[in-house]
Amino acid sequence: MSFQDKIVIITGASSGIGALMAHMFAERGAVPVLAARSETKLAEAAARIRGPHGTYALDVTSAEQVEDVMGRILREYGRIDILINNAGYGVFDSFVNAPLREFENMMDVNYMGTVRCTKAVLPSMLKRGSGHIVNIASMAGKIGSAKSSGYSATKHALLGLTNCLRQELVGSGVSLTAVNPGPIDTPFFDIADPSGSYVKNVKWFMLKPEQVAERVLQAIERRTPEVNLPFTAAAGVKLYQLFPRLFDRIGYKLLNKK
Repeated sequence: MSFQDKIVIITGASSGIGALMAHMFAERGAVPVLAARSETKLAEAAARIRGPHGTYALDVTSAEQVEDVMGRILREYGRIDILINNAGYGVFDSFVNAPLREFENMMDVNYMGTVRCTKAVLPSMLKRGSGHIVNIASMAGKIGSAKSSGYSATKHALLGLTNCLRQELVGSGVSLTAVNPGPIDTPFFDIADPSGSYVKNVKWFMLKPEQVAERVLQAIERRTPEVNLPFTAAAGVKLYQLFPRLFDRIGYKLLNKK
């Protein structure tokens, strides 16, 4: 796929890999449309982009706002070629201590936010018979670890949605990709790990944002159904699927660094 003149909507685009992907798409001739809650941060991210682009304040927890913003984008640009559901956050805490509201909030953003955006965009893609949707999930949706039950559950749900929807879209001309990265060196951990202890423990293992963003663009170009990275984490998923008891014994010390 050539990205030239493609209209690409990216949620959660005010920082991290969202902002970086917007920059990369613009460099390849696409028209990135950045969406996030903070207008100030959106303006800062957009200022680094050369070429045509757009910005929209968007809270993915509001069904009315999602419908309004996506409708405005469709009217302004005429179509949406690529939707990247990137908005999300995590909080690391034990199941017993985590407030119930935190479970609800993470599910509302990470899972239902994707549902809302996809439902607002997919009908227009189906009508045109073309399009690509990318759901940024996580390795946490493949393998669970202590103190991430709320966050991991949202990513498990997101992967379940993605796998089912991919089957529904066979023959429609619309492609669907799930991207499952391990920990990425982004502002995500400002909320997830405010003490910095987890980041310190896994710094050697963390992905660079540029690596992930580049793999997302490659997956769209190649219409890859699923991307798991880094390689060691992808291998760990295979091991877990084949030998779950063995993996739990081996993986406990590796995964539980929070």
